[in-house]
Amino acid sequence: MGEQTGETKEGNKDLKDKQTQLDTEGLSKEDSGHREDSAETNVEDMYEQSMRQIQEGELVKGEIIKIDEDYVLVDIGYKSEGLIPIREFKTSDGKVTAKKGDKIDVVLESKEDDEGLITLSMEKAKKIKVWDHIGDVYNNNGTIQGKVISKVKGGLSVDIGLPAFLPGSHIDLHPIRNLDSLAGQVMELKILKYSKRRNNIIVSRRAILEAERMKQKSKTLSLIEEGSVLKGIVKNITDYGLFIDLGGIDGLLHITDMSWGRVAHPSSMYQIGDELTVKVISFDRERDRVSLGLKQLKPDPWIDAHERFPVGARARGRVANLTDYGAFVEIEEGVEGLIHISEMSWTKKIKHPSQVANIGDIVDAVVLDLDTKNRRVSLGMKQIKPNPWDIIGEKYPVGTIIEGRIKNITDFGLFIGIDEEIDGLVHISDISWTKKIKHPSELYKKGDEVQAKVLSIDKDNGRFTLGIKQLTKDPWEEIPKKYKVGTKVTGKVTNITDFGVFVELEEGIEGLIHSSEISKGKSKSPLGKFQIDDVIEAIVVNVSKEEKKIGLSIKKLQEKDFKEIYTNYSNSMKKVSSGFGMLIKEKMEANAALSSKNKKGKDNSS
Repeated sequence: MGEQTGETKEGNKDLKDKQTQLDTEGLSKEDSGHREDSAETNVEDMYEQSMRQIQEGELVKGEIIKIDEDYVLVDIGYKSEGLIPIREFKTSDGKVTAKKGDKIDVVLESKEDDEGLITLSMEKAKKIKVWDHIGDVYNNNGTIQGKVISKVKGGLSVDIGLPAFLPGSHIDLHPIRNLDSLAGQVMELKILKYSKRRNNIIVSRRAILEAERMKQKSKTLSLIEEGSVLKGIVKNITDYGLFIDLGGIDGLLHITDMSWGRVAHPSSMYQIGDELTVKVISFDRERDRVSLGLKQLKPDPWIDAHERFPVGARARGRVANLTDYGAFVEIEEGVEGLIHISEMSWTKKIKHPSQVANIGDIVDAVVLDLDTKNRRVSLGMKQIKPNPWDIIGEKYPVGTIIEGRIKNITDFGLFIGIDEEIDGLVHISDISWTKKIKHPSELYKKGDEVQAKVLSIDKDNGRFTLGIKQLTKDPWEEIPKKYKVGTKVTGKVTNITDFGVFVELEEGIEGLIHSSEISKGKSKSPLGKFQIDDVIEAIVVNVSKEEKKIGLSIKKLQEKDFKEIYTNYSNSMKKVSSGFGMLIKEKMEANAALSSKNKKGKDNSS
């Protein structure tokens, strides 16, 4: 009520008038009669109380004797009653809690002033009582309840009748990340220190929890032994396991002892605050170290795995992990099998397991092998379906002509779709008997429909070999007959190399004129005589059907032509020589006859 002492005299006069009014009303007939009845018994006490000197700031007891809209009149046994504003008796929703006759504690803020008024405060009386209670709690090492008001820097603000500070490190036994979540909670607290002069109070909840923990620890220690089963609360989570509060003592549940199966991270199974039942694996009393197990509460699934998963049995499981060489599948908690990459498909070339399955997928497989001693299961996915290679030979025997679409083109050939899972390969060497093909794309494109002949089926290696050129007869079967040794041929130069000249005799059929079979003539290099597309003549000197080669020679052709010319010339010369002799003979005979005639004539004339 300190703010009232600074009011003007006019205001004090109004307050005095209010007090006089309340005093007068308080002395109504009913009240007067009551006082008259008790006057004889209380007059001495009232006289003694009125004579007692009450000090300002002193806590005294009073009785509410009158209530109006603005003030409450309180009798404290002094020669004058005091006024308290009605607001000190109102709740947050405006409800007045004061009742006539209530005994309350108040503080005398100031004695009578010039106007004869005394001022009282119930709020200050409450604070004095709270401070006294805080002092008692602190001195007796007791506890006090407090309600969390809000988060402040470094901790929480707590209402214990007065605002108090709860440091973050004293909220719990372990750090609390979300302090805002504690707003409104009521806690049992211990007073660490306080200063009434500085209006400062520091409290702790951890001190109480630690004391309780020590009590629990002694009890828990009497129960812990190897093999015992206890309940606990998850206190902390790390990458390697869970710390479990068993009651005053913590135990470690390692990640490897959480489940017979694979655990990616402890947090995937439990959260802080979860309650669980665990088994004590080991206990070091000197160091208070407890190792706990969860999977040990269940039987080892590998003990009778051979009964549940015999070789050949089907199993369904979840893909737990993928590696470069296969997929690990958990077919039961604690029982994982490996599907090797080679066991994923009968026909597809799988480069990585992720082409077939992803982590978390549910897949079906067949048990291929089971090693309970080493805890290994070999599984196969492709065995779920029949092996298409078992029937492909019957469906497409060697020599069968098939028709399919080109699915892929590579440097070495064409892949043609035969069945849903099987492709046949036409090697580049089996595309044409005669054409020189640098790349299959020169003749075909992806998606083309083509015919081919089945050449071979390799079930073990998964190879289905086809041929396109085999659809027609090999022209080399007739080449030795068509181009016999000694046959004179004409062709176009297609290639000039260091060792000779290639000449195309017909489409796809070439012959080689080796450099040694070219007449040098006046040129230093016999190959320098020719250019691509030159048309030249040569003679066949050898034919190899197996190697598909024809040997040609210009030199031998020239030699053959020379012999033919020489023979013809010789024969001609013989004919010429014979005719000339006859002419000479005839001339000589004619000359002889003429000479004889002339001689006879001379003789006759003489």
